[in-house]
Amino acid sequence: MAPFHPRLADLPEEIAVFPLSGALLLPQGRLPLNIFEPRYLAMTLDSVAKGRVFGMVQADPRAPRGATGPGVYRIGCLGRLSSFSETDDGRLLITLTGLIRFRIAEELPLAEGGYRRVRADYADFSRDLLLDGPTPAFDREELLGALRPYFRARGIDANWEAVEQMADAMLVTTLSMVCPFEVPEKQALLEAPDCGERARMLVALMRMGAAANAPPPEGRPS
Repeated sequence: MAPFHPRLADLPEEIAVFPLSGALLLPQGRLPLNIFEPRYLAMTLDSVAKGRVFGMVQADPRAPRGATGPGVYRIGCLGRLSSFSETDDGRLLITLTGLIRFRIAEELPLAEGGYRRVRADYADFSRDLLLDGPTPAFDREELLGALRPYFRARGIDANWEAVEQMADAMLVTTLSMVCPFEVPEKQALLEAPDCGERARMLVALMRMGAAANAPPPEGRPS
């Protein structure tokens, strides 16, 4: 097992959560965050003393507002604080490394610092902790074939040499996290059962995104 990588039995039952729509964290992915709100500064500093973990969730526009804030999707991802630095103007620049997805079993009262906490259920996602398991099959060439026109349509530059060299699982994880999909689309990627299904979903989303952002055919008004 890699250093600092937890076992299922080591995971905390009660965790802080950071609701941030559009910021997707997946297991083994790395998410940089700029922390500046007082409650999330408190959450980050508290996490340093409590196992260096907290969860990322997205707001769910369909869910009613609760006692602790806006409704959130019930599935999120637990991250380990793997890098941490302070700025002169009082911000924290951190990186979260994704560990395992969780289902919110219960929302708890706000912490003393004003941030949200939940009781997390990891039972459905234990395979997320496997670092050396087989990657479910998907068509890598099909994925890369959808990626190029999508990036071109969105005006995104890429280091294609680095993209080509990525291992299959990390390629799917990285693209899922960095592509500018809508919140429900990012949530669907998070909830995909495995890497293979996530890759197939990526292909569909990128093809739709490329078509939606393509210039109008020549001779037709825009």
